[in-house]
Amino acid sequence: MQPSDTVVTVFGGSGFIGTQMIQLLARKGWRVRVAVRRPDLAGHVRPLGTVGQVMPIQANIRNLESVQRAVHGADIVINLVGVGHESGKQRFRAVHTMGARNIAQAATAAGVKSLVQVSAIGADTQSVSAYARSKALGEEEILAGFPNAIILRPSIVFGSGDGFFNLYGALSRLSPVLPLIGGKTRFQPVYVGDLAEVIVRAAEGAVPGGRIYEIGGPEVVTHREVLETVVAETQRGNLILPIPAGLGKLMAVPFAILPFPPLITSDQVDLLQVDNVVSDEAIAENRDISAFGIVPTAIEAIVPSYLWRFRKNGQFDRQTV
Repeated sequence: MQPSDTVVTVFGGSGFIGTQMIQLLARKGWRVRVAVRRPDLAGHVRPLGTVGQVMPIQANIRNLESVQRAVHGADIVINLVGVGHESGKQRFRAVHTMGARNIAQAATAAGVKSLVQVSAIGADTQSVSAYARSKALGEEEILAGFPNAIILRPSIVFGSGDGFFNLYGALSRLSPVLPLIGGKTRFQPVYVGDLAEVIVRAAEGAVPGGRIYEIGGPEVVTHREVLETVVAETQRGNLILPIPAGLGKLMAVPFAILPFPPLITSDQVDLLQVDNVVSDEAIAENRDISAFGIVPTAIEAIVPSYLWRFRKNGQFDRQTV
């Protein structure tokens, strides 16, 4: 690693994707500012680089002044901020749309060289999902304020700390039945390590800016196949029970009033009805993961390495014939 004067501001860098990506940034010798609402809760990012190389700073993307302070003097800005459900002031429009506009405006005013926005496959201003609409509007705000920005739309992201396979793994331990909504819906899960590499290469200018790239893994699987993988890897034999979307929304209602993050929301039920895969247009126009020169990692190469902990006896369970 060679020391560098490059300064990178990462909004939302203390989470699942950010901690993977920051390690790559640090190896390049870049100085990293991890902009989060609660720096006191982001101390775990400091050891990802050398002493003083990775520094949590306070910023709230809903507040333009704090965003301006966070990007001042930065060469590269990366936005990873996203919320899966609305709570308090953390509304989809405030975070995904208005927050993106604040970042684009502040980055342009600060003379930032490169801006990378991480969105999501399925972002569409006409979507029935408020989450997907807010993501698409955020993309528009980014390109309007910073025309040369690079927008990345990943599919479901998997890895040791993911909130997808791990959620079903936890459910397999709690219930003999796994509810299935949208069993034929297709996903193209991408490994978090591959996505982190894509983000870093995008920040380095490996691909043309002002474009939207769709990032997926090497295989397309249905929602049912995802649950079957979880059942096989956890060795619990759970029953997979198809649930109609209408009933799924009714089941989501009680979670909306609970004081902790919901297992599922009505908006997420809507998302589970729509395929989450790289489009044919993106592949034809070289706007997929191949544009970054990365060979994506298969699900079976990673998922078994962390789903074993949901088995009845953890790593001490053995396959028997």
